[in-house]
Amino acid sequence: MFAIIETPADLVKLRVDLNDRAAGGYVTFEGWVRDHNEGQQVLRLEYEAYPALANREGSRIVAEAMAKFDIINAACVHRTGLLEIGELAVWVGVTAVHRDTAFAACRYIIDEIKVRVPIWKKEYYVSGDSGWVDCEACASKK
Repeated sequence: MFAIIETPADLVKLRVDLNDRAAGGYVTFEGWVRDHNEGQQVLRLEYEAYPALANREGSRIVAEAMAKFDIINAACVHRTGLLEIGELAVWVGVTAVHRDTAFAACRYIIDEIKVRVPIWKKEYYVSGDSGWVDCEACASKK
């Protein structure tokens, strides 16, 4: 349901694992490493996590989405380690009978992952500086 991964995700396998003949809708979210943040030119990112707690809390979030929304299945993976611009950092997939619930559940999962799962992001800037990015802004948007 949720996994911290150190290597690129196998998107074909993730999609196949969610496939269900009853599903009329399949929604995904892909979070990619972008080249800027808050006025800084970003060179790359580094993600760190506390895997045991991250996997437990991430799985709890996916289970909540399964209970809260009328969906068939859901999964999420999040990378750790050094990632370059354009690489996939996080992936969420949801299948449902209808698209509305798939979209809502997908949004719920990514929003909760950003706020609750112990994953930390360090940005490396073109200027040579670097810094850990907190997600207090994520929590205030809820």
